[in-house]
Amino acid sequence: MRNRQRGVSLGLLLLASQVFQLGIDNIPPVTLATLGLNVYLFLFPLKPLLQTCVSVQQAYWKGDWYRLLLSPFHHVDDWHLYFNMVSLLWKGIKLETRLGGAWFAYLLSVFSLLTGLVYLLLEAGLAQLTEDQSFAMQCAVGFSGVLFGLKVVNNHYNPGEVKYIMGVPVASRYACWVELILIHIMNPGTSFVGHLAGILVGLLYTAGPLQSLMTTFAGFVSSNRNYGRPYTYYNSSGYSGYGMPYPPRGSPYYGQGPYGSYNSNTSYREQYSTNGPSAPPQHPYSAGLSEEEQYEAAIRASLRDQGGSTQTRPSYGFNVNSDPPIEELRQRRLQS
Repeated sequence: MRNRQRGVSLGLLLLASQVFQLGIDNIPPVTLATLGLNVYLFLFPLKPLLQTCVSVQQAYWKGDWYRLLLSPFHHVDDWHLYFNMVSLLWKGIKLETRLGGAWFAYLLSVFSLLTGLVYLLLEAGLAQLTEDQSFAMQCAVGFSGVLFGLKVVNNHYNPGEVKYIMGVPVASRYACWVELILIHIMNPGTSFVGHLAGILVGLLYTAGPLQSLMTTFAGFVSSNRNYGRPYTYYNSSGYSGYGMPYPPRGSPYYGQGPYGSYNSNTSYREQYSTNGPSAPPQHPYSAGLSEEEQYEAAIRASLRDQGGSTQTRPSYGFNVNSDPPIEELRQRRLQS
């Protein structure tokens, strides 16, 4: 491995500042690990940059398909790395807390590979249509294509949001297309086709068959189908991919699937088996939730916890017991 030249990289310093300002404990593990991998391969690249970028010439003509795995995780310079990783932090916190760590890692793996394949198809198509072989020789590197795919997925789960791009309000469904054009205009050196490939992969997931195919494939390799699909549920601190998706045996909701309701923007309508194993409780990540959503999550968590408690009057004015205590029934009979 050949490490980068020694010296102070302003982009790396700013990235470190962003991470510590946000707090490592507030970054979900898959997002943090992906960021760490990108930084490590920037400092200690497996191969020189020209041997990691992906192009039709290198991957298809010369059969160097290994580049599909290397190209997303290598970057041209520290600023290229900085902007991509800051974007990953924002999208990763939102999507990993919504989908769960296992599914988000699965999503990153599939997007990283498919973005490169779609990029090769687009470049090969352009070379064929224009009869200009320079398209086949354009070499792309960096995580930005995957990030455009994640942007499409995130916007899909927040359809009512409005993005402000250079001070102009843009509906979330069109934001990725506006950014695609603006980035290419402001920085012509970026890979327009690489970013477009990421958007198309994101659309394959949100509006095409990709999510179903991923779920089906995960079901084949998983011993329990509950871990072969994305999920969203509440725990005591809001959304988390690592809490307990099944009610405890002492709960009045045991046998009824997950407690807590799904967010209205969530497209999943999953029903979990009541016999499935519970994931071990881990540190919850509530980033991305509004105060109202966290308040509602706390109410649901309180109702859940009352299942194993001896209290007869739970908080927030809700009664989770279907029948009043025997002593209370006796009192009513005496009064009547």
